[in-house]
Amino acid sequence: MKHSLSVQVWIRCVLGVAVILGVVAIATGWETTFFRSSFVNTVRAKEPLSGAFHPEKPAFLTATAAGSQPALADEGPLPDLGGAVAWLNSAPLSPESLRGKVVLVNFWTYSCINSLRELPYMKAWAAKYRDAGLVVIGVHAPEFGFEKERTNVENAVHELSVTYPVAIDSNHRVWDAFNNEYWPADYFIDGKGRIRYHHFGEGEYAGSERVIQELLKENGAAGLNESTASVSADGVEAAPSGDVQSPETYVGYRQAERFSSPERLAQDSQKTYSPPATPSLNQWGLSGSWNVGAESAVLQAAPGKVVFRFRARDLHMVLGPTKNGKPVRFKVMLDGAAPGDNCGVDSAPDGTGEIREPRLYQLIRQKGRVEDRTIEIEFLDPGVQAFSFTFG
Repeated sequence: MKHSLSVQVWIRCVLGVAVILGVVAIATGWETTFFRSSFVNTVRAKEPLSGAFHPEKPAFLTATAAGSQPALADEGPLPDLGGAVAWLNSAPLSPESLRGKVVLVNFWTYSCINSLRELPYMKAWAAKYRDAGLVVIGVHAPEFGFEKERTNVENAVHELSVTYPVAIDSNHRVWDAFNNEYWPADYFIDGKGRIRYHHFGEGEYAGSERVIQELLKENGAAGLNESTASVSADGVEAAPSGDVQSPETYVGYRQAERFSSPERLAQDSQKTYSPPATPSLNQWGLSGSWNVGAESAVLQAAPGKVVFRFRARDLHMVLGPTKNGKPVRFKVMLDGAAPGDNCGVDSAPDGTGEIREPRLYQLIRQKGRVEDRTIEIEFLDPGVQAFSFTFG
């Protein structure tokens, strides 16, 4: 893992405790998924890292006790932002133009559920502390190819009501300047242009807000409202449930795992698949004629299905219409029936919906008890692009 940020003594202490707990867990036979579950769907690592569980994630190392003040340090200067291919909501910004401001740089990408769930806090902080001298900058660094297209980013920024400056980092040049590896990733810069704190992944919002307040005070701000922002989010931006047992799962062969159709996954060629008869938890499969590429699977002839056995309140898929932009109709079935009240924001109670642009679609939000369920997404038109599943 690339990491140019200075390592603090308190981080080493937390890591030491984690190692000790890990040894105790192994020695006593504790369920080790306890440690992994803290990281499910909270942070995403850039390729070539794969899989949903990363016990070494800095989001864990930077965690702080409830109510405590995160330790601030000098982690180096704010890197150059000139690698962005374009800016939205602002003229291009630079370390020089930002001098004298407290800056929060948020690396995100618009189809990432982790980024989307953090977004309400970014918007709340930008509004609450703008007059006190805070500048929030969203650095949009794409994961999938369609996220490199400026029009798609512009549409997403508009639809998500993001009004603070957004740097379009389609070539990951700003990402590389920060030596960043995660979505979301937050860097906190003081009025002198020095990085004083960072946080990777979702969560720890109260601690992050206290960092903002401390840096604003250092910069001379007075009369701050020191309560933490009250954030209420719904849809895909809502906080995850406490019972997520399904990891992010990619459909493209480059990172595909737990594929369980009887046929072997073919790379970059058309093949007809049959669905798994009785998939186990977190297994998935295809039905119909598909061409599975490195990043996504494309339906060659309608109808076609994707099947997944999952355990979570919410199920999302990153999907795209045909490559020429033609919409694709779909129908969702949950345990063999229409989802009804368990439909997501992008599906109707009868399970129907339409894919019009490449983005994350919420297909299921369970209203009752969370338990193992099987979803079938039937696509009624050819050409749909299926990228990944995420959960909440």
